[in-house]
Amino acid sequence: MAFFIRQSSLARHFRSSYQNTEGSMAVPSRAFHVELGDREKALLAEDPSLRRFKSYKKSVWRLKRIGDVLTIVVVAGCCCEIYVKATLREEARSNVKYGGGNK
Repeated sequence: MAFFIRQSSLARHFRSSYQNTEGSMAVPSRAFHVELGDREKALLAEDPSLRRFKSYKKSVWRLKRIGDVLTIVVVAGCCCEIYVKATLREEARSNVKYGGGNK
């Protein structure tokens, strides 16, 4: 099966188109390391006016964690409420079915 695929014209077409695009590219696939210029270094330097906003990540993380905990608590509460309602309904059905009730 692999022999027929190698010999097919479709495979030759894909192989030739791949070789054409590979040979025509003058840019290497990996870029060379170039030192940053003065402008890039200035853009990446720490800005003292933005220093007071640096700690917001920790508070955002804490707020997300609180939100996750509250979501879990609400879902657990809903599940408990559904379970209690279903249990009470089942008890009511069994009491009616067997003629229960204290008279």
